[in-house]
Amino acid sequence: MNLFKPTASAAMKSLLLASALFAAVSLHAEDWPQFRGPHGDGIASGAKLPAKLDAQSVAWAADLPGRGVSSPIVVGDRVFVTSASGPKNERLRVLCFRLSDGMLRWERRFWATGRTMTHPKISTATPTPASDGRNVYALFSSNDCVALDLDGNLVWYRGLGRDYPNANNSLGMSSSPVVTAGVLIAQVESESESFTVGLDPATGVNHWKIERPKRSNWSSPVLTHGPDGTPVVLLQSSKGMVGVEPATGKILWKYDERSSEVPSTTPSHGRLYVPSQGLTVLEPVTGGPPKQVWHSAQLRPGTASPLVLGERVYALNDSGILSCGDIADGKRLWQLRLKGPFSATPVVADGLLYCVNEKGLVQVVDPAKPEGEVVSELDLGQTVIGSPAIAANSLFIRSDGKLWRIGRPSAL
Repeated sequence: MNLFKPTASAAMKSLLLASALFAAVSLHAEDWPQFRGPHGDGIASGAKLPAKLDAQSVAWAADLPGRGVSSPIVVGDRVFVTSASGPKNERLRVLCFRLSDGMLRWERRFWATGRTMTHPKISTATPTPASDGRNVYALFSSNDCVALDLDGNLVWYRGLGRDYPNANNSLGMSSSPVVTAGVLIAQVESESESFTVGLDPATGVNHWKIERPKRSNWSSPVLTHGPDGTPVVLLQSSKGMVGVEPATGKILWKYDERSSEVPSTTPSHGRLYVPSQGLTVLEPVTGGPPKQVWHSAQLRPGTASPLVLGERVYALNDSGILSCGDIADGKRLWQLRLKGPFSATPVVADGLLYCVNEKGLVQVVDPAKPEGEVVSELDLGQTVIGSPAIAANSLFIRSDGKLWRIGRPSAL
């Protein structure tokens, strides 16, 4: 389905109408509505998860069709995941499960209109969906984007791969969308064609489109705020990072140092922890580019994005080395070897790090110990590439074949 691009005045009127419409919809504080949670930092504030995991910690496990490495998201009493099936992973699926018992509430299937070739490690269902509390928005590696309401009714479907056929790469796309202030933002970057679009959540029509560096990129846009509290979307690539006004696509500032194409930036307490030649911390300023606070080549994340907890920052590399640094100056304080390898980014609840390796081994790390310590493990027995989610005092993890809810049995 090809959608027209409205005029600037029509787009602004549509944006104001959409903003008014969606202002009445609010997510719950305990929801996990996008990749890395409500603040894009992997932290579930106020959540209580067990430190000691065992087989009794598994509340339920639901079967999943096809393949997928996207993270689950949780909105109210619904858990959403995407997957893809068929000889070429061309059958796209969005599934909704009941949070309480893992029962499948609904499933919707679509045919991909764009390229579905990916690296064998991932899938057409690699980007994590996002929700604004009214709809769920699923973007696939084929650059097909679908909007469904929470009951599974189709709102719109758009084949960005048909509109922009050169925007693809042989390894597959993985950038996850974000939604804010009546705009759905999708970062689509490749060697041939690169852009980021701000879509109308109600129609899928472009509010704006900006050109991006022609380089393959798998990092995701991140929502944060400027020093004056205005919303800013961070777009990261090998050419650096820009801060964008979400309502208009206007570029507010640029950071020109090379950044990673895989792990994404983590916002925390007014600073940006950027995977850039190791780890670089930036502090946004009013009316200009952000200033660099410090840089550390020792705190180098792999595929996983960095985490900030209290006065410490954590970087996990692909082989399983977890490095802890001081947020004041980036000095490395300790390293802990976990059982790797890792693709998933850890998540945090109640001061503990929940790390899931590619073999499906969940390792719970207590970073308050002098050198960090693994306090328990749970082997799920299946390959896990996607990052976990946390909601309702539970950990949600998906493999190709299963979706698990893990939490305190007495609290479920």
